[in-house]
Amino acid sequence: MDNVVLIGMPGAGKSTVGVILAKRLGYEFVDSDLLIIREAGKTLPDILADVGVEGFLEIEGRVGERIRCKKTVIATGGSMVYCADAMENLREGGVVVWLDTEPDELALRISKSADRGIAAEPGATVADIFAQRRPLYEKYADIHIECAKGTDRVVSQIRAALEKRRANGITPARSAGFIEK
Repeated sequence: MDNVVLIGMPGAGKSTVGVILAKRLGYEFVDSDLLIIREAGKTLPDILADVGVEGFLEIEGRVGERIRCKKTVIATGGSMVYCADAMENLREGGVVVWLDTEPDELALRISKSADRGIAAEPGATVADIFAQRRPLYEKYADIHIECAKGTDRVVSQIRAALEKRRANGITPARSAGFIEK
């Protein structure tokens, strides 16, 4: 296994889980949102204000298409799944793990953060965004983790699912269509 790619809604815990998972696996950690910020030279909310959702997705897609690493946990932005070429690039080099969190919990977590810079049309609720993105998370996920009961439990579930895949000889190249829940 080369990389572990975390996908899911804003507030699902991709960055938090990713840092801990990387430490436990002895991997590096990359947050694609930070790469986007570095490329644009602006915060996520500022990028969205300047270029809109479509412009933001173009930047996010370019960043995702260029990610090349090994033995790395990659936390993607929640909207990376809209960028098909980027997702194909990420899938080629790793196992995609969907951190699935209930919309009510996401709304609570997001409300605690002043401005996360979520790529969505004005007025869209967390439930609206989740409903729109869910089919894409399902499409790209090799492993589906229902996030509940704390970060350590989520990290343990991911590690167990990765080990099960390894034991069954499932590599990223062979994973299409196989979703471990």
